[in-house]
Amino acid sequence: MAPFSKAVIVQQAPSTDASGTTKLYKGNVDPEWTIGSVPNGGYVLALVMDACIRFQSTTAHVDPMHITAHYIRTTATAPFEVRVRNIRTGAMFTNITAELVQEGVLKVMAHAIFGVNNHSSRDKLKLTLNPPSTYARRHPLYTDPSTAIDKPLRHTWSFHKRAKWTTEKEILSKNEPNGVNRTSASTVGGGGVEWGAWFEFTDEGEEITNTSLCFLADMCLNTPTLLPPSERPGLTTSWYPTMTLALEFKNKIPPPSSKHASRTVGLYSLGRFMTAPQGRHEAYVEVWTAPSALGEAPKADNWREDQICLATATQMGITLPFEVNQRKGKSTSAKL
Repeated sequence: MAPFSKAVIVQQAPSTDASGTTKLYKGNVDPEWTIGSVPNGGYVLALVMDACIRFQSTTAHVDPMHITAHYIRTTATAPFEVRVRNIRTGAMFTNITAELVQEGVLKVMAHAIFGVNNHSSRDKLKLTLNPPSTYARRHPLYTDPSTAIDKPLRHTWSFHKRAKWTTEKEILSKNEPNGVNRTSASTVGGGGVEWGAWFEFTDEGEEITNTSLCFLADMCLNTPTLLPPSERPGLTTSWYPTMTLALEFKNKIPPPSSKHASRTVGLYSLGRFMTAPQGRHEAYVEVWTAPSALGEAPKADNWREDQICLATATQMGITLPFEVNQRKGKSTSAKL
């Protein structure tokens, strides 16, 4: 069991690929980073991402730009290997694939795009959409970290002592039966449920990295849990396994400073649909920088203007009884 930054480290291993287009990385799934008995989906993607970053570390395209993962089978807290292969290298982007395997069984398939997450000399227009433009997206959280009240993570999350988060009452109020998001026969669009929080790693040596963004993008409350009881009749303690997770890296992570915290981020999510089978639902997630650590006052009153979105993500999840989680976690070849 280890802090996140140590729990995601993989090591390159000898490969039988003579062409050099495929490399092999090995590691162990840390049992502390699980939901119940099953490794958290974002943590598993972080393991894959660490292998991809190492694969690209000696190339011209060192920054992850996008990754899409399909979770084929439930991963286990056991040794694993990641097979990373170059598909194509162009002038601006490199496409690679990565497969996470345990005991010869394919668990996760991923496709990643790498490049340079910065302005390019090829980019003559330098198009961006940032403040002070009135079309720019602003930080979605209402409270600043100094006044936000932190609380522990859920105890079914084995890593609950490694992090803490807050509650955004202004956002949660939109989900109430009389909230502003409710719709009627005359409504155009709208609906769904929202959620947000400040999230902070509690181990002092931690820092936000491209690898940890994979985990953070999966740290949102699922749509079924945000609905009032009237909209989820019969739902008891459940497990919400991730089926697909797609992540786009929007901006480079700024170094820790008086404007940006080192191990704290703002999280926001939106879910609009829940359908058959198995309470299938989607989530749209944003991961933002934070102006300070929790309990520490931001250095400027207009702290929102200095914050940037680090990543956006979409995922598909399903709803299963929690006992399924307990059963799947004991098998290295379990299927959903």
